[in-house]
Amino acid sequence: MADTDDIRETKNYFPGIPARHEGFYLKGSHQLDWGMRNRLARIFRPVSARTVMLAIDHGYFLGPTTGLERVDITILPLLPYADALMCTRGILRSTIPASFGNGVVMRSSGGASTLKEMSNEHIAVDIEDAVRMNVSAMAVQVFIGGKFETQTVNNMTRLVDMGLRHGIPTMGVTAVGKNLARDARYLGLASRICAELGAQIVKTYYCEEGFETVTAACPVPIVMAGGKKLPELEALTMAYNAVSQGASGVDMGRNIFQAEAPAAMIQAVGKVVHELMKPKQAYEFYLTLKNEQAKERK
Repeated sequence: MADTDDIRETKNYFPGIPARHEGFYLKGSHQLDWGMRNRLARIFRPVSARTVMLAIDHGYFLGPTTGLERVDITILPLLPYADALMCTRGILRSTIPASFGNGVVMRSSGGASTLKEMSNEHIAVDIEDAVRMNVSAMAVQVFIGGKFETQTVNNMTRLVDMGLRHGIPTMGVTAVGKNLARDARYLGLASRICAELGAQIVKTYYCEEGFETVTAACPVPIVMAGGKKLPELEALTMAYNAVSQGASGVDMGRNIFQAEAPAAMIQAVGKVVHELMKPKQAYEFYLTLKNEQAKERK
């Protein structure tokens, strides 16, 4: 070959410097395969090890929820501020631009609407379709204590097995029905079951007393569910309390897209989650952005 005449003897072996081995920053994830960790890194920011996930999957059982009637109008402007988007495959393919580069958490269970028994869910997305959509994780509802508890747990374990074969994490979502308590004892039970059976992420609700025991006893990241619509300051306070007590971020929907100024709200939530900004300061930040956006519209 032409350049063999100028080959120089290699010298930079750096024998005095040990080989570099970086651990993975996310709780309980250091022994996962590279592809799965790479997908988790699309969801959780490496600097803070936390996420602001925007949940817009409500339509899979509620239909056109307030604020989600036109996802193309109300949600697309929020995408630049979301670390990850939790949605259905129908919305992903029909509405979300393929240029969206952050994490996609795919709602992968379903089958019952609010008109029926909610816990009667099955797997609703084939693993090969999840691979085709290049999703970062699959989400499955688990109804611990519900009528179809075993069925929904089995849904999750089947997704975990399929996800492990293809390098896609599974998020177990602890459902809370009308007759199930949202206390630390129940949430700790449900979260631990999901983690013990293989879920790489758990989504659960916040509780005022003992939430730190829920996160401490769960060996994988817990993401706080936003739940019902709250006044903005209350929602920011709940997010702050959750991450201060061990949550690895939030998965908020109605508390963002039903806010008076959704773009301002998701940015304020980001300040709380990633910078641990105090709730009152974050609320002032929200009001400032809200007023600025109002002026721009005039």
